[in-house]
Amino acid sequence: MLRVMIVDDEAPARTRLRQMLAADPGVEIVAEAETGVEAMEKTAECKPDLLLLDIQMPGPTGIDVAASLPEPRPSIVFCTAYDQHAVDAFELHAVDYLLKPISRARLAQALERVRSLSAVERDAALNKVARAPARFLVKSASHYVVVGEARVLYFESEDGLTRLVTEKEKFWMDPTLNELEERLQASRFFRISRAAIINLNAVGEVYPLPGGSGDVLMKNGQRLEVSRRRFRELLEALET
Repeated sequence: MLRVMIVDDEAPARTRLRQMLAADPGVEIVAEAETGVEAMEKTAECKPDLLLLDIQMPGPTGIDVAASLPEPRPSIVFCTAYDQHAVDAFELHAVDYLLKPISRARLAQALERVRSLSAVERDAALNKVARAPARFLVKSASHYVVVGEARVLYFESEDGLTRLVTEKEKFWMDPTLNELEERLQASRFFRISRAAIINLNAVGEVYPLPGGSGDVLMKNGQRLEVSRRRFRELLEALET
């Protein structure tokens, strides 16, 4: 059984997809979402096998959602009225890209393509999503903001809450540091202590301290402590 979630901000589009999927006995619709934020939340909750994902939505776009998905990642079929997003979609290794209005035959073809993926092919596709520059959904007052990976200096934990820090701003976000560490690419981010994960490209200077620990000076002028256990590994990561 293929567990599917429909993500589209337009109710008629969701209804049409729901009706077409109902004709396939091998499909179970596990959830629907109207916004990118809701899609992220319900993906984590329901863990679908496949997202039928609109691109143009209020707030985070479908491209933002695809780039922000934590593990385990579902397969993705983008559904949109605009073909100019195709390059971005396939850089994220979407299984397929459907232009609206979507026909029954074209949807069936996309579902068959998802089902025909071998475990190796599916893992390769999802790993390509993971290697793409990440984007993060963070809270800003009453709404969410999408922050690209290049803007992130570091993540820190304070009183059990996670904060994303850029050169000029700080944002609260939902994932814990442990969850972020599993998602982030080790070639770009490094856990320096229980309380912080840094972007290796945002390190300005490194200071060894007595006892084997050290500090790093980030590009915003903030100095962060590196635990003794991780200091040597940090130097190796910066060298490579």
